[in-house]
Amino acid sequence: MKFRTATSSVTRLNTPTEAPKRFSLRVAIWLLDNPRLGANPSVKHVAGHLLKQPARQGVVVAQSRLGQLMCRECGSARDQRIGHELLRQAARAGDLVAQQELNKNAD
Repeated sequence: MKFRTATSSVTRLNTPTEAPKRFSLRVAIWLLDNPRLGANPSVKHVAGHLLKQPARQGVVVAQSRLGQLMCRECGSARDQRIGHELLRQAARAGDLVAQQELNKNAD
C-alpha cells in the first residue's frame, strides 16, 4: 500500500535517495510536535535518531530541532555542547527559533 504523500514527494525530488531522508525528517518533526507522543522520552530518542542524518547534511530545520532536543533533554555536557553547536549553525542560516533558543540560553 502506498501513501499519497510519500508517492508525491518522490516525484518532486531530484534523486530517489532523498525520499527516505525527507520522510524521516517529517516523521521526526511530527513525533516531536504531537502532544501525546512528544512528551515520551523514548519517542524523543527515536526522533533524535531520525534527525541526526539530515542535521549532518546541513538541513537547517533538522539542525534546529535536534539542537533544541539535545540542549533540553540531554544530561551530558558533551551532548549539550553538540546541541548548542547545532543551534548556532541553524541560527547562522537564519532559523529564528534557533536564534531565540540561543538567546534564551545566554541569559
